[in-house]
Amino acid sequence: MPSLRSLRNARGSSGEDQPVDGLPEASSGPERDPAAPPDGGEPASWELEGAEIAPRRSVVRSLGGGRRFEVFLVWDEHLFSLAVAKVVRPDQAEDPRALRELEHEATALERLSHPVLVRGFDAVLAGAHPHLLIEHLEGPTLGRTTRRGRTLPLEQLLPLAAHVGAALHYMAEEGWVHLDTKPDNIVMGVPPRLIDLSIARTLARAEQVRVPIGTDAYMPPEQCKPDEHPGEIGPASDVWGLGATLYRAIAGDAPFPRPPGARDSDDPHVRFPQLGEEPRPLPDALPRELGELIHACLARAPAERPTAADLVRALEPLVAALPRKLTFGRFGARMR
Repeated sequence: MPSLRSLRNARGSSGEDQPVDGLPEASSGPERDPAAPPDGGEPASWELEGAEIAPRRSVVRSLGGGRRFEVFLVWDEHLFSLAVAKVVRPDQAEDPRALRELEHEATALERLSHPVLVRGFDAVLAGAHPHLLIEHLEGPTLGRTTRRGRTLPLEQLLPLAAHVGAALHYMAEEGWVHLDTKPDNIVMGVPPRLIDLSIARTLARAEQVRVPIGTDAYMPPEQCKPDEHPGEIGPASDVWGLGATLYRAIAGDAPFPRPPGARDSDDPHVRFPQLGEEPRPLPDALPRELGELIHACLARAPAERPTAADLVRALEPLVAALPRKLTFGRFGARMR
């Protein structure tokens, strides 16, 4: 199978990670139905069940989608496996912005390789159905697991936090930021997986962002009002997103309450209460060290937050202190 880079070059791209010329930055939007278009109408949709979107690659069923893309479960004969195809919607299949977004995500998938990051297998950036081929992950997202106020036990939360923190540290080491770390972008598993690199940026591109980008409840102040914080979006922004995610997982709600319709407010302090408010108190039963760590991640100033590596180091003794379980395997009983 050709590499992602060769497919990009076949379309005439230089392969360099450049800003979208003349196009505003895209926002992944607030927490809402990802398949719903911005105006509430029905988005243009493919009827692809059973169809080939590339040679030896057939659609099994739809998995949903967003305003620019649809997501399908597919069978790929070359992989001889199920995978996920992220396909540009039919009314945007020739839209330069949508194609450039797809190309940027293909770049991120090709350049970043970590046990906790989702993997990309192929990119088709021309033809009737431009799409990315991404691994299919079994299991619910953290967002689904903690829906309706449900929380995650520490035995699951602490290892998950350490794994995702390690992935964010790796991205920073590689000169990238995710910019959309949230419960819906973490698939539960051993290890958990951080998905959706659609708005991931190199550090150089992230510093150029001047409009809000991400998911409102999981965006640090510098992502909410980047025009007032030029050049501040960076690895510390991902730490804030992870802090807000951990807060949601342990408390059952986001750290900053938002009224209905906040997304449409002209007042940035209504849409983004994290600009001026303090996070709600965490449950009293939470270990003090963990509560302090989550609050440190949610510091308004990027320089006051721990790095992802520092976060993982601080979590290590908490993980080590978790009750060990007696398990039985091929070679008898053992503690783990």
